[in-house]
Amino acid sequence: MSKPAAKLIATGISSVLSSLGIGGKIKQYEMLEAWPEIVGEQIAKVATAERLTDGKLFVHVEQAVWRNEMVFLKKELIEKINRAMHQEIVHDIIFR
Repeated sequence: MSKPAAKLIATGISSVLSSLGIGGKIKQYEMLEAWPEIVGEQIAKVATAERLTDGKLFVHVEQAVWRNEMVFLKKELIEKINRAMHQEIVHDIIFR
């Protein structure tokens, strides 16, 4: 399949998903699946992205020490996630 044809199909699928109102939900699930690649191996070992609701990402952190460290990294993590997803999908992160 040629690149123009593939791009046309991708645009069509994206349009259908948006019109059905599920495009945003799919993007949220893509972000949750990509969490380990986005944040890196070290953070992914101690923190799990659980859900994304209304721009708030809820992350379970296993240890209080890491939770405190991640609070300092919050702005950087939000930027990395949004850059990886090519849109501002996360506005805040809640560490629990």
